[in-house]
Amino acid sequence: MEIVANSVIRRVLWVVVFTMTLPASAWDGMSMLELCVDGRYLVDADGNKVNLHGFAQTYSPWFNERGTKWSNYDVNACLRYNMQKIDEILAAGWKMNFLRLHMDPYWSNRPGASVSGENDISAFDFDRFCKYLDAVFVPMAEYAISKGLYVVMRPPGVCPQTIAAGDSYHKYLKKVWSHVAGHERLKNNHHVMFELANEPINIKGTDGTVGSSTQPQFDSLKTFFQEIVDAMRTKGCNNILWIPGLAYQSNYSGYAINPIEGDNIGYAAHAYPGWFGSDAEEPSQELGGVMGGGYEGFRDGWQKQIAPVADFAPLMITEMDWAPAKYDSSWGKGITGEAYGTGFGANFKCIADRSGNVSWLLFTGAELLAKFKDIPGTPGAYTFLNDPEACPWPVYHWYQDYAAGAGQEGEVDHIECRDGNELTILTGGRFPVTINAVYTDGSTRDITMSAGYRSSSHDAVDVSNPGTLYARSDGNALVTVTYTDTHSISHTTELLVTASTFPLTKGLFDPSIWEKGTFDEASGEVTTGKYGFAGWKYNGGADMSAYKYCVVKLGGTYGAGLSFRIFDVDNYWSDPFMADATDKRTVVVKLREMYSDRDRRKLDPSHIYIAGFWSTGGTPFRIEKVYLTNNDDYSEMTAIELPEADGDEPVDVYTLGGVRVRSGVKRSSAAEGLPPGLYVVGREKVIVR
Repeated sequence: MEIVANSVIRRVLWVVVFTMTLPASAWDGMSMLELCVDGRYLVDADGNKVNLHGFAQTYSPWFNERGTKWSNYDVNACLRYNMQKIDEILAAGWKMNFLRLHMDPYWSNRPGASVSGENDISAFDFDRFCKYLDAVFVPMAEYAISKGLYVVMRPPGVCPQTIAAGDSYHKYLKKVWSHVAGHERLKNNHHVMFELANEPINIKGTDGTVGSSTQPQFDSLKTFFQEIVDAMRTKGCNNILWIPGLAYQSNYSGYAINPIEGDNIGYAAHAYPGWFGSDAEEPSQELGGVMGGGYEGFRDGWQKQIAPVADFAPLMITEMDWAPAKYDSSWGKGITGEAYGTGFGANFKCIADRSGNVSWLLFTGAELLAKFKDIPGTPGAYTFLNDPEACPWPVYHWYQDYAAGAGQEGEVDHIECRDGNELTILTGGRFPVTINAVYTDGSTRDITMSAGYRSSSHDAVDVSNPGTLYARSDGNALVTVTYTDTHSISHTTELLVTASTFPLTKGLFDPSIWEKGTFDEASGEVTTGKYGFAGWKYNGGADMSAYKYCVVKLGGTYGAGLSFRIFDVDNYWSDPFMADATDKRTVVVKLREMYSDRDRRKLDPSHIYIAGFWSTGGTPFRIEKVYLTNNDDYSEMTAIELPEADGDEPVDVYTLGGVRVRSGVKRSSAAEGLPPGLYVVGREKVIVR
């Protein structure tokens, strides 16, 4: 039997329940500032940038302590239990400011109907959804707002394995959201936001392929969600909308090319240990059975899959947690670890913070968060709630730090780049640097997002967002970083940055794109694994369309079926261009005449995602250099690269080690006669070959 009052009695009961549980001070939540999207940030009505931090609730008996607290569609019992959890969480000291609210299909599915899982919408009853939107979900949203929490509402259930624009699930979402968007208590309530779906996995692309990584699939995803957005906007709803990506909300790269259009748009992602190349306690087969890549692997995966949208819109992580598997209390299995080292949690916070526009929540069950006590545990007797390697303990204190904001600094001695002052980055890619303030007491603090950045050559290296270097084309730049501390003292450091399409440096040349290989940076010697591939991966797609030729110089002649391959699709298993390199010291690729090996499809050199060498494996070969050129004799294009200058003012010349080798010489002749190498000429980086 369902326990629910008619509309009049239900409203009276709600007011009674609502007011009886509210202390007078709780109504302060009603004065929260409205939020909107301004560029890549959430901002409040005063123009302040805002990042939200919160938790999630699901309103069904199973997710409310496995059916032990209420059942049988008991609306009042559900409201009492979940309101109490909000009260207890805030009373425990959690500094939360948003709630992700799941409109669970328990309420909208026909009672007793058999379904295969949360992605099965065959039992969905629209009238039940409307009824319990009013009876359960809106009251819970309003209660959360009264407690000072913004609300993000997500639709019932999860996405099917594969979706397609115009399919039954698409129509279902449009119907659900069109009703929600027109609801008198939700529409244009700027304390309420909507996450349009939960964990899309694959989609049928505009080219007919099914998957989660190609541009045609993202073009189809754009159509899928744009139609929902437009349907909601026609209802006069201008609430903030959070758009999911593909691959369980882990891949957003294609939105950078074809984003959702309109105002108040952000993107909602999920993050768990093992995702994006991060560390996980349970080895991933996709990672070859290893923990992951520590900070660097996590950072690079984030740059490829998440940063493309975080560069132009706010991001919200709507699922994220971690803990050692022994606790069986989290979805993600990993440890906190240390920022810039191993582990998931600390590196997640580091990466999210330095992006500057990431809101996030802790997906741990509300009943567990409500039991938290700020009392340190004892090594050897830790519990899930007080173990520093599980998410509740560190996140509780991180949330407090976020709420407290930055205070007065100590005395800054200098600022420095954690990644070093001489950097090489892949052309077409983004590289996030970390800038630290070093204090006179020896402590450090990440001030990446508070610093200013200026590049001497925007054509080569630009700063797309604070701390993110974007390599536009092969070349060099001096990036000047400036930070003004709270005592109004300015501090500066300089980064010498080279953008290169084919760098033969560790970390950028990958000997194990397929199968495990080795690479010696000093000699350029490479050995692939069996039927392996070594080379370069361009997360953003490298644009080689301005060049005629790609020239490969090898240190000898080799067998092992050696070939040089180029991919214009971000998938190693796609159909690449192949050039035979067996018994050749030089291979020349005519970039505008590349055809794929199998289908003879013409490749597009404006977006190259992978380039490198395939071999049968086990036999070393040496790479001398790989370069792009427009010279018909295949020679490199320039001997000396000097930046253009309006005048011929006197400059000083330094080595990269900081040794001054010339003083007060004319810029036009500053590099004449210097030995080959890299120099700083009047604050510009110059290559002499």
